Amino acid sequence: MATINIKLVKSLNGRLQKHIATAHALGLKKIGDTTVQPDNAQTRGKVAQIGYLLQVTEVK
Repeated sequence: MATINIKLVKSLNGRLQKHIATAHALGLKKIGDTTVQPDNAQTRGKVAQIGYLLQVTEVK
């Protein structure tokens, strides 16, 4: 199964509460945090919502 590596590159300060909750659901709390998530529709939806805060790379 494919996975994606997600890194938080912008601060959560001053963001919408919904976007902060989405970042926390992905396991990202502060700048520089990274997580490896499965590449599925749920994860892609979260990334699409807060993509402007993230750096996403695909892992094979």
